[in-house]
Amino acid sequence: MTLARRCLCSTLLAALLSPAISPAQGHRPVFTPPMPRGIGQGRPDASVFRNEPPGLQKQQNWLDPEHAMEPGKLQHLRALSIKQLLRQHRDLLEADPRGEPIIRRELLVWSPPAGLLDAARAAGYSVARSLSLDGLDVSLVVLRAPDNVSTEDALEKLHSLAPQGVVDFNHIYTGSASSATVATAAPPRKKTHAASPAQMRIGLIDGGLDLAHPALAQADVRHWGCDGKAVASAHGTAVASLMVGKTDSFHGVAPAARLYAADVYCGADTGAAADQIALAMAWLAAEKVPVINISLVGPANQTLELAVRALLQRGHLLTAAVGNDGPAAPPLYPASYPGVVGVSASDALHRILPEAARGPQVMFAAPGSQMLAAASGAAPYRVVRGTSFAAPIVAGMLAEKLRQPDAGAARHAISELAQQALQPGNTERTPEAGYGIVGEAFRISPEQAH
Repeated sequence: MTLARRCLCSTLLAALLSPAISPAQGHRPVFTPPMPRGIGQGRPDASVFRNEPPGLQKQQNWLDPEHAMEPGKLQHLRALSIKQLLRQHRDLLEADPRGEPIIRRELLVWSPPAGLLDAARAAGYSVARSLSLDGLDVSLVVLRAPDNVSTEDALEKLHSLAPQGVVDFNHIYTGSASSATVATAAPPRKKTHAASPAQMRIGLIDGGLDLAHPALAQADVRHWGCDGKAVASAHGTAVASLMVGKTDSFHGVAPAARLYAADVYCGADTGAAADQIALAMAWLAAEKVPVINISLVGPANQTLELAVRALLQRGHLLTAAVGNDGPAAPPLYPASYPGVVGVSASDALHRILPEAARGPQVMFAAPGSQMLAAASGAAPYRVVRGTSFAAPIVAGMLAEKLRQPDAGAARHAISELAQQALQPGNTERTPEAGYGIVGEAFRISPEQAH
């Protein structure tokens, strides 16, 4: 890497990883006509596991044109997936003014200003839940809208009661619509000792894990969510295996690391709500887990944004999948928040997947197709595809470089990884792969595990 490029990387990384933690006082969601913004269910992660098409082209192309889908068709699939989700759960979910799924009649209030809750109760609102985000030193209150008032109108009314407050819808986020979930009894766990300061620790916000799977049976896992109940999910199990999985023929990036796994789905097929994701972030902050992977995507949300900022200010690193809605799709979150390490996906020939999102939110790309991950059912491993499976690889690599939350060390870890990245035909950061492709050595091909 040239000196000029190192300087450029340092400047960009400093800007990305040093967000000011100032609550968006008086900032309101922008109400615009419904847009076909997706929640990450439009392309390959919607099927989660799939075999790669035969006859891969033997050429070193930066972009993978094979089986590419036109942006318009991807947008159509996004719109259909959202409509299907809303139709199936119309008793619980509805669309916000931009067409994004939200929990019906619920509003989030970040650290309510003095007097707001009393004024809200007087106006007909009720407190559904009061949540203490101890790891972030804030509180979060979930209000239920008054009877006979729409969720949108209730949000506007709440803004008038507290113009300086931070309130938003309770948006829904998802990693994969077809990840089958099954409730299980928690398997017997081996005895573990308290983590030493030098032990690698890594966090995961996703669905539950199948800890009886051979790849995870010996993993050192701390679980959060679902009132202590173990609810295994295909998506969470696959992502976790890429981080800490280990058998004789399969291994994740950091098999010796302690995994702190937060289940924000608990078996529900409605997706993960913003308040639960914020709670999971607070738990990981309290546990001082330095690197956290979030293979979930969805719309911008002020509660989620402030939780992300609080984590970054404390020196944590967050990796997140940029989504699989295509190159023309609007940014998805949390990957698009400043300071988050947005991860795209590449195939075995170092080509960016055509369905992966593009833009300034992409910081790295990593293997995301032609590789195996743990699966539920008769076949213990299946071929996976999508940015959801690339993000945990980057998280594992960064966890090796960052053992404790520390903002300066986090910037240095990303700078080091950027210098290792592969940039076929490019010398600077690109909208397709950011600083380049990393982690190719951690791709477990179908021929390697049997």
